[in-house]
Amino acid sequence: MEIPLVVGVDGSEAGLEAVDWAADEAARHKLSLRLVHAAPPHHEAPAARIAGTGPPDQEAREAADRIIASATVRAARRAPNLRLSSEVLCGDAAAALTGAGRNAFALVLGSRGLGDLAGLLLGSVSLAVAAHADCPVVVVRGGVKHRDSCFGNVVVGIEDGEGSGTAVQFALREARVRHCELTAVHASRTADRGFSEPPSPDSWALEAHRRSPAQVLDNALSGLAEPHPQVAVIRRTVEGSARQALLEAASGADLLVVGARRRHGHHGLQLGLTNHGVLHHAPCPVAVVPQI
Repeated sequence: MEIPLVVGVDGSEAGLEAVDWAADEAARHKLSLRLVHAAPPHHEAPAARIAGTGPPDQEAREAADRIIASATVRAARRAPNLRLSSEVLCGDAAAALTGAGRNAFALVLGSRGLGDLAGLLLGSVSLAVAAHADCPVVVVRGGVKHRDSCFGNVVVGIEDGEGSGTAVQFALREARVRHCELTAVHASRTADRGFSEPPSPDSWALEAHRRSPAQVLDNALSGLAEPHPQVAVIRRTVEGSARQALLEAASGADLLVVGARRRHGHHGLQLGLTNHGVLHHAPCPVAVVPQI
């Protein structure tokens, strides 16, 4: 069974930009593209509305059909050889899209939808899906140059620990199909403490065994970059905030890739402050890749 690329559509301008990006992405990877729209349940069925399973009313269904049809035409014009399918799902948008992303190559969303308040940097649906989806979620952000891959660079954030492996694999694959370079960024804050607070005795052993930033990058890339010899990998270590380092690197990137760990005992992912920051402020599309 082929794994599709899924894009959520809602009729907003940001949603249409996501359709364009997803069509290009599906063509690069030779995937089918599935367009999904979540329609509200019937307003006259309270029990169904609470459960999120009732059918949409006629007006909502007709609006949903128009949205899907328009997005399908747009995707076909963007990439004429794509294999396209579409579906209208009923219920809460975040839950419906999260479900549609199961067994998908990735789930692509616009940064803001029709229902989001003016001034929001990131729509509530996009944030909720990024925090709960089982597959990589790409939130399409930025201007035309960033969305149309004019920079020839993919950036991946590397953290200390075991949470970056799947993100690195995703980023390497993206750089390979785009025929561009990969910049791996790791930020450390070893100098941030300054002299304001001496380290506790319990932390001294941890500091002694902590890997250097260069070692963190080497270990994260070891064994993963070798299968992609055609991808030039640039290692960048930065002293300071990981959020700021990734945002600065993203200014010259076509795609920013970050990893997200599973939360122990909870459904969903641990996005963290850094991921929240880049999802709200990055100048280019952002891919959140769950750790496997």
